[in-house]
Amino acid sequence: MMNFVEELRWRGMIHEIMPGTEEQLLKERTAGYLGIDPTADSLHIGHLVGVMMLKHFQRAGHTPIALVGGATGMIGDPSMKSAERNLLDEATLRHNQEAIKKQLAKFLDFESEIPNRAILVNNYDWMKDYSFLSFIRDIGKHITVNYMMAKDSVKKRLSGESSEGMSFTEFSYQLLQGYDFLHLYRDKGCRLQLGGSDQWGNITTGTELIRRVEGGEAYALVCPLITKADGGKFGKTESGNVWLDRRYTSPYKFYQFWLNVSDADAEKYIKIFTSLPKEEIEALVAEQQSAPHLRPLQKRLAEEITVMVHSREDYEMAVNASEILFGKSTSQSLRAIDEETFLQVFEGVPQFIVSREKLAEGIKAVDLLTEEATVFPSKGEMRKTVQSGGVMINKEKLESFDEIIDLARLIGDKYILTQRGKKNYFLLIAE
Repeated sequence: MMNFVEELRWRGMIHEIMPGTEEQLLKERTAGYLGIDPTADSLHIGHLVGVMMLKHFQRAGHTPIALVGGATGMIGDPSMKSAERNLLDEATLRHNQEAIKKQLAKFLDFESEIPNRAILVNNYDWMKDYSFLSFIRDIGKHITVNYMMAKDSVKKRLSGESSEGMSFTEFSYQLLQGYDFLHLYRDKGCRLQLGGSDQWGNITTGTELIRRVEGGEAYALVCPLITKADGGKFGKTESGNVWLDRRYTSPYKFYQFWLNVSDADAEKYIKIFTSLPKEEIEALVAEQQSAPHLRPLQKRLAEEITVMVHSREDYEMAVNASEILFGKSTSQSLRAIDEETFLQVFEGVPQFIVSREKLAEGIKAVDLLTEEATVFPSKGEMRKTVQSGGVMINKEKLESFDEIIDLARLIGDKYILTQRGKKNYFLLIAE
């Protein structure tokens, strides 16, 4: 069996670990769980660290349990948050759970007959019929208020300058999460909880509850919160979170996010977000140091994670689309990408509406690019640029300034991409 703790250690994925955890995992196959917040119907890359922990856990021969926090998602976790969260209804939670399971299935094996196949549970299923009186009688009496108040997540909320305090609902969150651990300990023999470092307080409440109620031994392991080398927030772009669902973040933009991380971040992320072995990562790091301009780390990171989350085809289309701006593509590759990706590649490029009627009749390039669309300020300037080979239509060199351009040149029956010199792009849209 692969040593799970050792694997996480060299990958830089351990922030804190309870004594005895490594010994337990080396002794026998163990069930371990990670909680996932179901407040959206897609995971974003902030969730991926935890998901990768579960993936390595299964690779090491253990049983991963993904817990969708339907009940706790109705309350909101106070950990490191400054405000309460929106509460969800059951129909939304069920929809989100199904969507999340489909995404998790790309990382975890839920289906095969292996003895450690992954399990998906939702804490709403065991909390929905648990009455308040029963809960405070069975569970509440085992954990003191002093113990709960001492947790960092509670202290930070209560001492925050702008904080309006903390509701009883939120204060009780760690008890509910602790009960999840107790329930899974009883029901699935679960002995370990995984999470981010901000969850340490909630997780150890669970281990304490198991000790006090069952006299049992349970363990905790948390990973560091991922940051960027420049101190910026990981996983956020100008347009918000980077999502795993293509409806919210296209495969092209997803690929671009990883391709554009800094050298320092790429070296850290490739350990965390891929399953590549140590030797291969060390070879890529050495390659990056000797030829940083080739960016082998970023390219491999972007490839591994785009293929894992989307598909090999999506990755190849993202690569082709990325090469368009750097002059390596052809008219054929331009036509091969879908419209959404095409428009994303040329986001921010000057656009002109041109007459479909005139294109149907056929229009001279010089008239198209000076009158219909002011790509050139004058016909004389355009003539000179064409003569020096500096004008491209859909990545093909324009041979003559009075060449006829017609509907056959349209990409997707709508667009003409014009290039003036190497870097100036213009998008003509036929209407």
